[in-house]
Amino acid sequence: MAIILITGAKGQLGNELKVVSKNYYGYDFIFTDIDTLDITSHEQTSEFIKKSKPDWIVNCAAYNLVDKAETEPDQALLINGMAVKNITEVIRGSECRFIHVSSDYVYDGQSNVPYNENTPPNPLSAYGRSKLDGEKYALLHQGSMIIRTSWLYSSFGNNFVKTILKHAAEKESLKVVFDQTGTPTYAADLAGAIMSIISGVIRNRIAMNSGIYNYSNEGVCTWYDFACEIVKEAGLICNVQPVLTKEYKQAAKRPAYSVMDKSKIKENYGLSIPYWRTSLINCMKLFK
Repeated sequence: MAIILITGAKGQLGNELKVVSKNYYGYDFIFTDIDTLDITSHEQTSEFIKKSKPDWIVNCAAYNLVDKAETEPDQALLINGMAVKNITEVIRGSECRFIHVSSDYVYDGQSNVPYNENTPPNPLSAYGRSKLDGEKYALLHQGSMIIRTSWLYSSFGNNFVKTILKHAAEKESLKVVFDQTGTPTYAADLAGAIMSIISGVIRNRIAMNSGIYNYSNEGVCTWYDFACEIVKEAGLICNVQPVLTKEYKQAAKRPAYSVMDKSKIKENYGLSIPYWRTSLINCMKLFK
């Protein structure tokens, strides 16, 4: 029986992995969060992993307060970087497979064509730098797979979809930036992809190929487009107004363009990825 350890299980992706795990029988899932496993503690991480002996670790734990990271970069580095180092130091040289979730914020947004995994990263923010740090530590283990994702949302936790729904229900108009382009990712789709990869490797249907992979839903939009679609799908009456990023004060600089090329993960693991609007509708059905 394969033992699969999930860290950060109370977050959006961790919760979605709990949901999808119910479709996978014969695996032993261990769901942890900071109250049961503090991965920033090397001693606790080492003790927990040596005791539970996982065959797979999926690290969903993250510091994701993008603007706050500008004033507390050390905390972001601790959770997004050093915690990953703690995990890989314990499993290095072992057969344990490691899937680490990273971010499109490692890209600088200067491109006008989708980023592939070979593009040199150049993060613009403390958060992005901390995520890149985590990637470097993840790659110290030969059995590591890094999945960069973008604009994550879910029926769990706090996210852009819930924020727009709340404000659109309370206000007559909203201002949303239209000069940042990327792709939303429904965490349930990413969780499904992760479990499809793990299951495929365990059953010897596909080979585990270490390295960096991009994953988001299909398609392209701006935050403004995304907000318009959320309001429309919810049947709310609210005037969504497009604004430039420079009009919207934020501490951290965001990539203006972070659309990702997902050819590598689709070809390596035979994944079919849903279009972002389809997934948004699926997610919002859960709110109704």
